[in-house]
Amino acid sequence: MLPDKDFLIKLAQTKMPYGKYKDRYLIDLPEYYVVWYHRKGFPKNKLGDMLTTVYELKVNGLEYLVKNIQKQYLK
Repeated sequence: MLPDKDFLIKLAQTKMPYGKYKDRYLIDLPEYYVVWYHRKGFPKNKLGDMLTTVYELKVNGLEYLVKNIQKQYLK
C-alpha cells in the first residue's frame, strides 16, 4: 500500500521528537539509525508509521521524493 499525498506532506514536515536526533527532519535521519530502529522495532503509532516509510524510502534510494516535497512545503 502506497502512502497518500497528505501522509507524505506530513512526513516531509515532521521532525524527530526525541533522542539523539531530536528536531531533525525524519527524512534527514542517518540511514544507519533508521536501520537500527527498524531492527529494534518502530513505535506502534503515527511516528512509527512515518519511520517505517522513511526506512522503506532510504533502503530503496527514494529519499529525493520527500526532499522534493520539502522544497514545495517548507518555504
